Amino acid sequence: MNLLFAIDRTFIPLLHSCLHSIYLRGGAEYYVAHILHNGLTPEDQHRICAGAAPNISCRFFQVSPALFQGFPTFKRYPSEIYFRLAAAHILPEHLDRILYLDADTIVINALSEFYALDLEGRSFAACTHTGALLSAFNRLRLTAPSGTPYINTGVILMDLQSLRHRVDLQAIRDYANRYKHRLWLPDQDILSALYGLDAKIVDTLRYNLSDRILFLHNTDPTELRIEQDWVEENAVIIHYFGRNKPWKSHYRGSLDVFYHRYGLPLPPQK
Repeated sequence: MNLLFAIDRTFIPLLHSCLHSIYLRGGAEYYVAHILHNGLTPEDQHRICAGAAPNISCRFFQVSPALFQGFPTFKRYPSEIYFRLAAAHILPEHLDRILYLDADTIVINALSEFYALDLEGRSFAACTHTGALLSAFNRLRLTAPSGTPYINTGVILMDLQSLRHRVDLQAIRDYANRYKHRLWLPDQDILSALYGLDAKIVDTLRYNLSDRILFLHNTDPTELRIEQDWVEENAVIIHYFGRNKPWKSHYRGSLDVFYHRYGLPLPPQK
């Protein structure tokens, strides 16, 4: 199973935690973790490989800054935000399918069903974390076509062959520069605006579950309440995105149990 990550050295402990959960719960016999970076030293790479389970092989791809020449950068978001958008043009051409995961994810059930998903002619599968009203607002903000979903880029199942034909780096550069003052979460904004209609939307409760999503679902009177036993049996990927992270002292939520059960402990942070 091919996995994809895009990190700098500060994310190495998180990557180890994610890989540990995949080793315990991912369900495949063997994984190849393809790691995009711009500055991991040989010592960093050795540290990553040494911390991975025996059935996880790590391959590193240093991304040239020249690939993103002319792309705007942002105070909170350096050029690395573009790596996952350009992955199809960076990775070897023999790769046809890969699962991108943010390093702040934990896998709690087998990935095989999701990995083998029929994309029905789409280039990738992902989740949306926004309802109809906010999605409509984002389409207006981003001048996206009617019906475009707003994608969360923390979990993306990619058909690399399709994306090599579909993704145009010049179009991304032009869009990012034209609308840079409208971009709040640049990688998500760009992926949604330019390629959102090419996404197969999958169940966020299973494949990109967060404490916020769980809270919103459970406070919706039209939905059946989800308890921890349902999460244990049905959810596949937990995503601790944003500031509410179980290794920080101010964490609030109930999904930290899975981080503590399947991840690796990180030093407490404020």
